[in-house]
Amino acid sequence: MTLIEEEGLQLTQVQTLEGHTDRVWGLAWKPATGTAGTPAMLVSCGGDKTVRIWKQRSTSSTSFDCLEVLEEIHTRTVRSCAWSPSGEKLATASFDATTAILEQNGNEFECVSTLEGHENEVKSVSWNASGSLLATCSRDKCVWIWEVLPGNEFDCVSVLQGHTQDVKMVQWHPTVDVLFSCSYDNTIKVWAEDGDSDDWRCVQTLGESNSGHSSTVWAMSFNATGDKMVTCSDDVTIKVWGVDIARLQSGDTSASWGHLCTLSGYHDRTIFSVHWSREGIIATGAADDAICLFIESEDHSVDGPKYKLLLKKEKAHDMDINSVRWSPTENRLLASASDDGTIKIWKLASMH
Repeated sequence: MTLIEEEGLQLTQVQTLEGHTDRVWGLAWKPATGTAGTPAMLVSCGGDKTVRIWKQRSTSSTSFDCLEVLEEIHTRTVRSCAWSPSGEKLATASFDATTAILEQNGNEFECVSTLEGHENEVKSVSWNASGSLLATCSRDKCVWIWEVLPGNEFDCVSVLQGHTQDVKMVQWHPTVDVLFSCSYDNTIKVWAEDGDSDDWRCVQTLGESNSGHSSTVWAMSFNATGDKMVTCSDDVTIKVWGVDIARLQSGDTSASWGHLCTLSGYHDRTIFSVHWSREGIIATGAADDAICLFIESEDHSVDGPKYKLLLKKEKAHDMDINSVRWSPTENRLLASASDDGTIKIWKLASMH
């Protein structure tokens, strides 16, 4: 874990990416880009039914150009996008009740598979660490797990029912095949495969009764080692959860997650997005148009880790911020997407 120099850091806007004609919902940086001579690639999706691919001009440049606009993939809002771990495939989830799988051929992207099954809007899509499983969730209250087969075939291996309302986001654990979902029903659910039956089941529900959120949970993210998870909510709080990672990685998928701390008073409207950088900085984006950055503070108390505000960027956008995403490389670039139709690229750097 790199020690973060806290003094004199500022979040500087380096570019505004314009082109979407409606709110921008989702963002995803392509893995293994932005380093070793490979320019960074970013995908965005939104209410204009398009998916846009943005590419950094060079690894030393902070300028991004729109490489391609994909307009024929979906017939309604594209809510979420995610690259497979290898970066070979891109999944997009839409209000048209489908999830599309795209592959890049040269500079062109083509749809190689369409996943159907949800009754209505698909809200989120996530690949597991090995790229062998895909999860989707929907307003139909269900979470689907798909097995990735050769020849761009996707086989639904489980339909998970347990949430009582719209499921906002699915996210796989970064190292173990355990799936997390969060919902309008105010809970986060943890799903794992039952070794005996090969079926998936809910192994834990994090709700208000165990220090969870009191309103819709919009998003979650894991730290690099996977022993902590951060969640954000309509209740305007951010919560950090922890697990015994050794137990989890030894195969005990029902190892329980416990509440470590709650951060409140930093945003005054719904927090829609949270993302933990590889070096340990938590970014949040909210309906108050602000971005906040948090880091773990040195003074640990008996109650466990504490987090403190590194900085707050007021008026980061003109409208609600729907997504914040750190670049996977160590360049400290942060992308944000908003109802104002723009994506902004920020750099966290020292003022000196």
